Amino acid sequence: MTATEKIYHIYAKEKCIYHSLKEEEFKNTWENLKGMVGIMKTDYEVNDLSYIELSTNIGGGNNLSAEPPGTPSY
Repeated sequence: MTATEKIYHIYAKEKCIYHSLKEEEFKNTWENLKGMVGIMKTDYEVNDLSYIELSTNIGGGNNLSAEPPGTPSY
């Protein structure tokens, strides 16, 4: 039997600034990041922030792959 866990990647504009965050870490980071962008003078606005949510299977592999299928690993 496998369990599903979610991981998150956070982007500023189109650049990944945080990757593979577990759910609790994501929630804290996301709220802190939105607050910092709103308070600090940066090149970013809150609308520049986005994230993606991915599911992984614990104990049964995952659906994430660093290489395209069929690519030889070295």
